[in-house]
Amino acid sequence: QVQLVESGGGLVQAGGSLRLSCAASGSIFNINVMGWYRQAPGKQRELVAVINSSGNSNYADSVKGRFTISRDNAKNTVYLQMNSLKPEDTAVYYCNFFAGKLYWGQGTQVTVSS
Repeated sequence: QVQLVESGGGLVQAGGSLRLSCAASGSIFNINVMGWYRQAPGKQRELVAVINSSGNSNYADSVKGRFTISRDNAKNTVYLQMNSLKPEDTAVYYCNFFAGKLYWGQGTQVTVSS
């Protein structure tokens, strides 16, 4: 059974940085797209960044220039480096992988204080 395990969330002051990681355990192959989404209280889940197997990435306008997504295919892991964090970045962050079907992580809380 495949599970995605996220880590790296926490509490940080505005202007600070955090690095999220999401690793897949179990038998998973040919991960096409890896992505990060977030959901703030009272809001819908939204795309933050995605990266495909060729290393091409896309970002939400709200995080462009501040966040960087990367992946390590040998480790079945995706990362999200978050710099210049703002209070509006506060949310639960979820990773997902598409490998024939969609897998989701359990979420990790990111809280940015002003």
